[in-house]
Amino acid sequence: MQLETERLVIREFVPEDLPEVHAYASDPLVARYMIWGPNTEAETRDYISTTIELQNQSPRRGYEFAVVLRDTGQLLGGCGLHLTEHRQGEIGYCFNPLFWKRGYTSEAAAALLELGFSTLGLHRIYATCRPDNTGSAKVMQKIGMHYEGHLREHKWHKGAWHDSYLYSILEHEYRKITSIQF
Repeated sequence: MQLETERLVIREFVPEDLPEVHAYASDPLVARYMIWGPNTEAETRDYISTTIELQNQSPRRGYEFAVVLRDTGQLLGGCGLHLTEHRQGEIGYCFNPLFWKRGYTSEAAAALLELGFSTLGLHRIYATCRPDNTGSAKVMQKIGMHYEGHLREHKWHKGAWHDSYLYSILEHEYRKITSIQF
């Protein structure tokens, strides 16, 4: 499966993506907001192998994509949509810091909403972020998601509980804002 936006190609991961994925997955700046990492090369290799296995799952419950620049093929990061409860899904994204604050994450996240609502027939899509991850919260707001609440001690990571903010968007809300330009 492949998605395309104005500037991006959002495609399935391949084994050859390892060096570029590991460049950001091993970065402590990136991992500080994630429930994994910083990754060793073996952990990044395992992640890519797992995402490739997901591609063959039937019925498919998860979609993990590499995000690359349309013009150059440069891998910027990854994004995903995971089906949870009945007609619901969770999106996530992780990009190399070299490509932060350029609108790429919002563009990729918007493509995930389109996939979820138009192709997969979802009713609700949600995402979470750490309260201090203002960049991620801005992405969720930019693509039309609504703040639902503060989940206290929601995720366990590195020996401690961490809070999360919860955002979501419903299909009918998405249909009203599909003219948003990213």
